[in-house]
Amino acid sequence: MSASTKSASRLDNPSVYDVDIYSDEVIRDPYPHYQRIRDAGAAVWLPANGLWAIGRHADVRAGLADHETFTSGNGVSGNEAANRIAPGNLLASDPPLHDHLRRIVAAPLSPRGLNEVKGRIEATAEDLVDRLVRRGTFDGMTDLAQYLPVSIVSELVGMPEHGRENMLRWASAVFDMLGGANKRGEDALAVVMEMRAYTVNEATRDKVRPGGWVSMLYEAADKGLIRPEQVQMLMRDYLGPSLDTTIFATGHLLYLLGTNPEQWQMIRDDPSLIPNAINEAVRVESPIRGFTRYLASEKLVGDTLIPKGSRVLMLYASANRDERRWEKPETFDVKRVLTDHVGFGHGIHSCAGMQLARLEIRSILTSMVRRVKRIEVGHPVLTMNNVLRGYEHLPVSFIAN
Repeated sequence: MSASTKSASRLDNPSVYDVDIYSDEVIRDPYPHYQRIRDAGAAVWLPANGLWAIGRHADVRAGLADHETFTSGNGVSGNEAANRIAPGNLLASDPPLHDHLRRIVAAPLSPRGLNEVKGRIEATAEDLVDRLVRRGTFDGMTDLAQYLPVSIVSELVGMPEHGRENMLRWASAVFDMLGGANKRGEDALAVVMEMRAYTVNEATRDKVRPGGWVSMLYEAADKGLIRPEQVQMLMRDYLGPSLDTTIFATGHLLYLLGTNPEQWQMIRDDPSLIPNAINEAVRVESPIRGFTRYLASEKLVGDTLIPKGSRVLMLYASANRDERRWEKPETFDVKRVLTDHVGFGHGIHSCAGMQLARLEIRSILTSMVRRVKRIEVGHPVLTMNNVLRGYEHLPVSFIAN
């Protein structure tokens, strides 16, 4: 791979960054590349991927807010094969369809819906942390970060057992498919097709858990709120993003607290910092690197004119480390004032499940504050995924009070 940048008269000769943004090299260490993209210009052409990249905070926020120009209805993937089969779900739709679907899909994720499960999540987190403190050393990903999403959220979704067992594998494949046209994406397609076949053939009305989120989709179809054939498509909005992003955010937070013990002590001294600590971890290590948008009309971004019909990659993870917006952006600071990071997206497509994610992570940290004096972490093993950034394994030790 060659990596070079050049700047020119932007309207005629836009900035170019010659790197495959979905390559192993970039996935392992993306931040120097994001820095070069931000330095090269407000909008930068990536010839290896056939994409424009927007990496500066102000421009990413503006683009995500302008959903009429930066549209999602033609897909949000970095490759056209995936975009051709995606339109029509919550992620890949525009108003008015998107707004209608979001009211249905996000209903159990509303404050009222979460109040019904809050007590159970908090109690499960208490038991989990208590067990891990007694155990001492464990894998922060498989033993801690995955526990609440896999044990509770997968049940709330309400899939039959086979579906629950495969949710993590399917979700990882969905995000791989949403990246570039590479082998990871090609391999993911077969897994995604397996997931789709499951939603049609096995997640039928008589097999899903009554009262579960998928059951609510069938009820919405009964009421005429959605078409019956949309039930399977909207199931996938739960199967894809319900687990991995929360798991990876939890893992990042554990690692950041372990490598910044003074920040953990601040939280122990003042637990009201917990919500801010969660947001700061999502800012510093955004679980979703970025999604694309399809440009409905030509758009001037900075001094670069992007043609109509272009595919534009909105780099959330770059925006969240933009030195134009954040002082010492690489520093993890639980007292940082955070009002506009884009770790959960921004605009009408902001993460529908972010309040559930915050509830899960907050419950774990609240329990840890009372029991864990110090967090020790080892070297994490990175998951290789086209879109997600997170750990596969993370050695952790809890030092009890």
